[in-house]
Amino acid sequence: MKLFLLLGLFLAAAAFVLSAGLTALMRRLAIRIGFAARPRIDRYNQSVVALGGGIAIFWTLLLLLAAVLTAAQFGSSQISRLWPTLEPYLEGIIAKRSDLILVLGCAFVLHAVGLWDDKKRLGPMFKLAVQILTAAVAAAAADIRLEFFIYNKLITTILSVLWIVILTNAFNFLDNMDGVSAGIAAIVSAVLLTAAIRSGQVFIGGLAVLLLGTLLGFLVFNFPPAKIFMGDAGSLVVGFFVAVLTLRTTYYIPALGIPLSAVFMPVVVMAVPLYDLTSVVFLRIRQGKSPFIGDTQHFSHRLSRRGLTDRQVALTLYLATLCTSIGAIILQKTDLVGALLVFLQTLMVLGIIAVLESSGRLNSTSPAESK
Repeated sequence: MKLFLLLGLFLAAAAFVLSAGLTALMRRLAIRIGFAARPRIDRYNQSVVALGGGIAIFWTLLLLLAAVLTAAQFGSSQISRLWPTLEPYLEGIIAKRSDLILVLGCAFVLHAVGLWDDKKRLGPMFKLAVQILTAAVAAAAADIRLEFFIYNKLITTILSVLWIVILTNAFNFLDNMDGVSAGIAAIVSAVLLTAAIRSGQVFIGGLAVLLLGTLLGFLVFNFPPAKIFMGDAGSLVVGFFVAVLTLRTTYYIPALGIPLSAVFMPVVVMAVPLYDLTSVVFLRIRQGKSPFIGDTQHFSHRLSRRGLTDRQVALTLYLATLCTSIGAIILQKTDLVGALLVFLQTLMVLGIIAVLESSGRLNSTSPAESK
């Protein structure tokens, strides 16, 4: 157990350092070449901010996962001699390497399209089509699928594609204010890590650790006031990896005393991002707008218009996500009554957000609009 803890800490530290270093490098390079987000009526930022944080996020994950694969493939005998307990896990990594390569390939496609969009502003329908395609490849070819009590592969594949696309867009939508998307994704990754540890999923836990360390390294420069944005090149990748973690983590384990209610853990922990996605889509459709066209109607913007600073908005959303996340963890250890209380608590947290964003001092315009 100590060995796995040390390896986890090492992976988290490596991801943090590499991500922070690449983010700092990309910030300097982006400013030099003019790759930056400029103030627009449909965006929140009031000043020119460097883009390219998504490049740091993606390449941190790619390089470290490639290093793990290489070590398992070519150094397994030496590693096994030093730490015999790691041998079955190394064999598991080797057995799943084709699935991981497919996942990385899908993430690369999303990263490339997001980077293209950050530079040229692609149409929303093209991006959605790419998301559906990559989600289908991940679900059908890499076996990133929902499998709980559903044994028809076609049905599980369709549901999994839908879930991956929803989460990918949820974090893309959250990337609308300093620190929000990366911070919430880090909290979600930490919660999924606890579930993976309890179910004994070392590989999934390792992936969650890498994502957590990467996001924290990026947040050094993205927490309000942000010095760099991740852009679509990062938010699409982050949402995709969170979706992969939610689908591959095992929640219901009767042998360990983990109850059936634990299968709702991803929905509860994702309550805040899903609330933002749902509310923004509803507002845009009600106004006769396309749900995929960006604006400043996200719930973070609505909180800001009630007088909260960017840092206060980010911390409020972190705390709300932590509240739902604690409930999600409790689902692994509670009975039916406790599960119902967790669901009620989640609804109450979302209700508090709804009250906050509809009361208090109202600024007539958003910062982007006043600019």
